[in-house]
Formats: sequence, structure tokens, C-alpha cells
Amino acid sequence: MRHSQRTDAQLRPVTIETGVNRYAEGSCLITFGHTKVLVTASVEETIPGWMRGKGQGWVTAEYGMLPRATHTRGRREAAAGKQTGRTQEIQRLIGRSLRAVVDLKALGERQVVLDCDVIQADGGTRTAAITGAWVAMASALNYLRDEGVLKADPILDQVAAVSCGVCDGVPVLDLDYEEDSEAEADSNFVLTGSGQIVEIQATGEKRGFTRAEFDRLFALAETGCAELFALQKAALEAVRS
Repeated sequence: MRHSQRTDAQLRPVTIETGVNRYAEGSCLITFGHTKVLVTASVEETIPGWMRGKGQGWVTAEYGMLPRATHTRGRREAAAGKQTGRTQEIQRLIGRSLRAVVDLKALGERQVVLDCDVIQADGGTRTAAITGAWVAMASALNYLRDEGVLKADPILDQVAAVSCGVCDGVPVLDLDYEEDSEAEADSNFVLTGSGQIVEIQATGEKRGFTRAEFDRLFALAETGCAELFALQKAALEAVRS
């Protein structure tokens, strides 16, 4: 039995609260257990210079952890004068994940910027950020459609992400920090609502893992993401009601 008393295939309690920022076109606060991420989606009527004249838009992301998101206070990266490699890698992953399910031509020559700020970290911050970013982005684009700015919905599909790992020889779903720090192997799966793979990050931490273990991790991720897709839809319905 896991220390949290969850089954091998059980997510931590997940909540998605929308409309938490009155100024952003879309926003949500997503929690995976004790992990909490605030996501805002800002629509800008500008695009990167290298995209001008192509008749399409762009989706990008920024990610950061607040100084006391963990057990000890971390220094703000702005104060250090540069982002860490981890931060850059995660925000690129978020951007790729969201662009995979957006028709950039239908977006027009405008940009959606997703700011993902970790308020509290207990494992799975990148997967929570991706899952919440889709909700914030969808809320923002629904707002643009309601305002008549967009004629068609640029969103092609849902996207969500979840972590899995091998702990004490057993593949389990949705690792918290304690499990992640001790896992023999861990992975992050980014999947779409139609079952496509956007990205898989899988690493043997203390040993290699077998094909059978990977297949089980993948199956767990599919189960977890199916639950997340349902929660995303429910969150959007709450915005529309």
C-alpha cells in the first residue's frame, strides 16, 4: 500500500477552479493533492516577429515556482538574473503540449501566453501545469468566440498530463514528491483526448525498467488522463453556466 493509502491506479484528489483571475482572459487554480498551480491565459494581439505574415498565431508558456513553494525558500529566478535549465525545459514542454491541440491558423495572428506559477509543490508540477493550462486556454478562447473575435474554435482536442513511476517494484499512478524522490523509474505522459501521444518522458532512476513495466505505466497514464479529461470538461462547463 502506498504511504498515501491510494491504490496503484488512483490519482491524488484533483480540483480545477476556474475564473480565479479577474483580469486574464482565462485562468484556473489546479491542485493535485498538495501541489497547487495557478495558470493564467493572456491573449495578445501580437505574435513573434518570425511568424509575421504567415496568417497564424502562436501559443507559448512561462513556468515558475514561487519562493516558498517547497519546504525551504528558493530564490526568485529573476533575482538570480537567469532561468534554470529545468524551468526552460518545463515551459517549453507546456508550450509544445498546448500547441499540439490548437489550430494556429484558426487562432489568427495573435498569441496566447500561458503563465504557470507553482504556489505549492509536492510532485507533478509540470503535469498539473499542462492539465490546468488547457483549461485556462480553452476559457480564454471561448471568451474570444463569445466576443466575436474568433469565428471558429481553434481547439482541436483536449490535452492533459500525468506522472507514473515504479515504486518498490510496482508501477503506480500520479507520484507525489515522496514517491518521486524514491522511485526506481519515473515518467510523464502527455496525452490527448483522442488518445494520441504528445510526449513521453521516461527515465530509469535507480535501475532500468522493463517493457512490461513501461506498458503498465502507459496504461495507468491513460486511465489517469481519462479522469483528467472529464475534470477539464466539468471545469469549463462551470465557466459557461
